[in-house]
Amino acid sequence: MLRRTYLAVTAATILGGTTIAFADSGKDIIDTATEAGEFSTFLAAAEVAGLVETLKGDGPFTVFAPTDEAFESLPEGTVDTLMLPENVEQLTSILIHHVVPGKVMSGDLTDGMETETVQGNSLTIETEGGVTVNDANVVTPDIEASNGVIHVIDAVIMPE
Repeated sequence: MLRRTYLAVTAATILGGTTIAFADSGKDIIDTATEAGEFSTFLAAAEVAGLVETLKGDGPFTVFAPTDEAFESLPEGTVDTLMLPENVEQLTSILIHHVVPGKVMSGDLTDGMETETVQGNSLTIETEGGVTVNDANVVTPDIEASNGVIHVIDAVIMPE
């Protein structure tokens, strides 16, 4: 019992410490994602799509941000193709499909919840057995930024 309590407290301290470090930074979504170091593909895509200034804006925004590893799991050549000038519209569509207006914290999520993206499409949130957004798992929730929140996901969510 004591060992389980110690492990739970240790895990909560480690996980909580990461969120607190980001929450206290006062940085916007772009700067927070840059500091995290696992979103270089997302950030490069946001630059190509012309979304950096928007995600540095007032917000608030909720970003379900795919990690670099999530982008790497796409079929080979997909990211390079999307980054081409002739595909900027499609790239933009994919990226804004990961952004929800407002600041939605993990405690606000409910099982079966549907939320509309900035793009106008819908995302389905499931909370049974872990939080998922469509088919992507939320691996780190509630990374606060000055203009919203980032929820780290393990897959790129494609719009319909």
